[in-house]
Amino acid sequence: MDSKPSTSADATVNGSIYVSEDVTTAAKILVVGHFAVGKTTLIGSLSEIAPLRTEEKMTQASVHVDDLRGAPNKATTTVALDFGRLTLSDDLVLYLFGTPGQQRFIQVWEDMARGALGALLLIDPARLEETFPVIDLIDEYGLEYAIAVNSFSDAEKFDEAEIREALDLLPDTPVIFCDARSRRSSTEALIALVRHLLDRAA
Repeated sequence: MDSKPSTSADATVNGSIYVSEDVTTAAKILVVGHFAVGKTTLIGSLSEIAPLRTEEKMTQASVHVDDLRGAPNKATTTVALDFGRLTLSDDLVLYLFGTPGQQRFIQVWEDMARGALGALLLIDPARLEETFPVIDLIDEYGLEYAIAVNSFSDAEKFDEAEIREALDLLPDTPVIFCDARSRRSSTEALIALVRHLLDRAA
């Protein structure tokens, strides 16, 4: 029976994908942002393995808790984390951890931030005010980060200068416009973060 050939990025054993023995460096990256901004979608578009998701159906109990104005058709929500993996080179693999967006799950941040090299912060330009509590958490845990402006077809368009001014960003904080549904676009956002982390570490 034919089997899928192994590559430098992965090896297939009994149908499961494991990290290649050539990989010498692993990095933990957080994918963060407010409720319904596209974190689960981005990790799903990036992950080379079937992503782990902890989504549950939203019920009437969340009606007065979760603000659905920006996502009226949203039917599920992450209640613990999303997890995916992406091999960037023959010797570097990234483990992606998506945080829940609601304030009531804020207690999971401490564990998820531990050991993380940085964070990719997804934002919706139409709901910038919801991003500030997330930036506060990033600062609290001392994480370097890059901004990924998720593209929503019906959202008002803003340029990079407007985003920077609205969020009061440092000059060297990367701002990337992306579509979380697109693997290529999401990869470019993640690479921008990795480059920023390397520059800060130099």
